[in-house]
Formats: sequence, structure tokens, C-alpha cells
Amino acid sequence: MGGKVFQRNFKATMSLVARGEGIYLYDEEGKRYLDGCSGALISNIGHCVPEVIEAITEQLKKIEFAHTSRWRNKAAEEAADEIASIAPEGMDYVWFVSGGSEAVESAVKLARQYFIERDGMHTSKALVIARWNSYHGSTVGTMALGGSIPRRRIYSPLFKEFPKIVAPYCYRCPFDKKYPGCGVVCAHQLEDLIKNIGSQYISAFIAEPIVGSTVGALTPPDEYWPIIREICDRYDILLIADEVMTGFGRTGANFCVNHWDVVPDIIATAKGMAAGYVPTGGIIVRNEIAETIRGGSGAFVHGYTYNGNPVSGAATTAVLRYMKEHNLVANARIQGEKLGKGLKEIEASNPIVGEVRGKGLMWGVELVMDKESRRPFPKGKGAAGLATKECLERGLVIYPGGGMVDGIDGDNFLIGPPLVITSEQVDELLAKLEEGLAEAAKKLLGSVE
Repeated sequence: MGGKVFQRNFKATMSLVARGEGIYLYDEEGKRYLDGCSGALISNIGHCVPEVIEAITEQLKKIEFAHTSRWRNKAAEEAADEIASIAPEGMDYVWFVSGGSEAVESAVKLARQYFIERDGMHTSKALVIARWNSYHGSTVGTMALGGSIPRRRIYSPLFKEFPKIVAPYCYRCPFDKKYPGCGVVCAHQLEDLIKNIGSQYISAFIAEPIVGSTVGALTPPDEYWPIIREICDRYDILLIADEVMTGFGRTGANFCVNHWDVVPDIIATAKGMAAGYVPTGGIIVRNEIAETIRGGSGAFVHGYTYNGNPVSGAATTAVLRYMKEHNLVANARIQGEKLGKGLKEIEASNPIVGEVRGKGLMWGVELVMDKESRRPFPKGKGAAGLATKECLERGLVIYPGGGMVDGIDGDNFLIGPPLVITSEQVDELLAKLEEGLAEAAKKLLGSVE
């Protein structure tokens, strides 16, 4: 199976996808699957939208590639205008790349260069603080930032570690406290670490506003991001929001940080930017940072072959205009409320669903062996994998993850359908999920006994 393709997992049994339409995928035998996770929360406007395909095709007829070291191109400039029109106030500059890992690397390098441009080559501000139970990419550099133990374990000898604080994992608080009496100590830990290291050595703090696949839509307390912003300001540290997964309407706002009225210094983003039609990503940059470089050396000492690719630009513009025309951010908020309510009902009735969390059309489900103690299933049980299998058999695709409890045990999955989902399709998703999880619970708890 698979011919000469180096498979992502040679031991996994997977169907061959034949086509997609709207929120549905079809295998080679014609079976229909509701794409309950938009691939990896990327197919935000659904599959095979004619307007986007036409825009890409028309761009290919004009120019498919022109290197940005020698050429500007209209498609990238139009895409940047579209992004700036929905970005937080004062963030009008966009640097285009091919995906999320490149976006995060670009953000980290820009943070370093900004302080060099501002303060001179003597500046010692270089370290980036990140968080455990996070994911920022699969390059060696971004894995050093990320705190997803299962993904980084075998590669850790390859990279220089970055300092980390804990994530706001209220369901399993590492401080053994309960919100709101905790005082959001997980946010204040950033200041403790800054003091220990010395702010003169730190360029930025990076975090996902809502954690994606690592913990399954881990959503912080409302005070968290405003506290983080204030600490970064006080210690002259840039705030990088990793919105690779949460950006472009996924959580029911243009960008997830909007929920807390926080404006970062840099947003790293991808996925929903071109919604899977062309590999695309980018960083959205606060004006003062871009203008410091414009007024200094004039050049970002960084680059990729596909920076500002015109086909990616055409795809991005078409996707964002489609989103505006069809009010998809509002739809994500409205249908997300219904989806969240239905998921909470499943949580109440299913014995292995420990917690449901999320915003908009980004929800996480954590699976546990025992609800009262919150004891996770041992890794060997493959709980998230079994839940995925049972849902697939019923025509629903979900996005499993694990290892978040202690680096080994812990099972979760993401639910994040395309933003075009209707109320009736939310009902269909919930019905399939309820059936799949009921069967998974029966098998998992039966095997434990």
C-alpha cells in the first residue's frame, strides 16, 4: 500500500482519500466522512471551494513564482492588505512563508534582530521563553521551543533548549490549586523566570492562545493573557502569539487573542490563512518593529525560497474574501456555541470523557480512565487512537493527541470542523461522536476490568 511514498506511519492502516466537498471527505469506495477536525484544523472553508480554485488557477496563468529578492508581486501585496484588515490594531506588516514551523522560526529571528536594530550588536537579548505542553513546529529550532514531550523526546540531543514555564492546564493544575482562588499563578510564573534569568537576556515569550493538539484546546482563564502582556511590557520582552492553529476565525474571532483584547508584538500563523489550498504561513508584525528595521538596516536577515509566493498570495486573498463574504467568523462563533453545548452533554453522560474545553469551532476532549480521580489511561491502551477508529467507522474524522499528563500517559482529541458547518451538520457531528465514544468507552473500560 502506498507505493514508494515514505509514509508518515508505515504501520497505520489508512483509507485512500478520493475527493472532498464542503465539510465532507470521500474514500475510494465512496464512503463519506464528516471532516470533524478540518484535517489538522486547517481546512477552514471546507474542501474544493470553486472561487478559491479559480483564483489559484488564474494566478498560475500569470506567474507561478518570482523570487522576492528581486521582485514584488501583486498577489502577495493584496494578501497582506487582506490580512492587515482583520489583524489587531497596529499590526499592518506581513512576512509570508510556507507553513507554521517557518512562521515560528521567522518570529524568533525577527525578535532577535529587532533588539539588535534598536540597541546595537552588543545586545544580549536572545532567549525566548516558551511553555511545556506546547507545540510550535517540527524543525530543530521550533522543537527547542515546543514542550510536547512525545514529539521531541528522540530529537532533544539535536537542539539547544529554551527556558519554559507551565501551561495553564487547570484540569491538572501543576500547582495543585483551583481557579479562581489560584491567582492565575501559572501566568505569574513568567515573571519569576524572567527575574531568575535576567530580562536583559530575553527577547520574547511565545505561547499558543489556546493550546492545540498537544493538550486538546487547552483554554486559559480570562485573566491569563492580559497578565502575560503586562509582564512582557514591564520587562521589555516581545510577546509572540502562536496562532498557527487558532488564527483566521477558528475560535470565533479573527484572531484568538482578540477574546482578551490583547495585542501581541508578533503573530505567527498559517493553516487557516490559505485553508489548505496552498502551503502558506506568515508572521503579522507590530508596526513599530517593522519600522525599526525599515529605518535601520532596512533588511530582515532571513528568507526562504517561497517567501511571498504569488500562488500562495492568490489563495490567501481568495480564502479571506470568501470568509468575509460568508460571515464565517460569526458562523464559527454561533455554531461553536452549539457544538460546545453538545460536547458538554457528551461529557456529562460518557464515563471516559474527563473534560471538554475550547472556543468557537476549536474544542478539545480529554479522555480518562476514572472521572473522579482524573486518572488517565495508560499509554498502552491507546485510548485516543481507539476513539478515533470508532469515530472513523461511523464516518467522522477527529484529531487525536496524547502524552500531555506526564510526557507518556494522557489522551485527548480535537474537534474543529470547517467554519462553513451548518447547524444540521453540527447535529450530525455530535451524533456520530456520541456513538463512537460510547463504543470506545465500552471497549476501554471493559479491557480495564
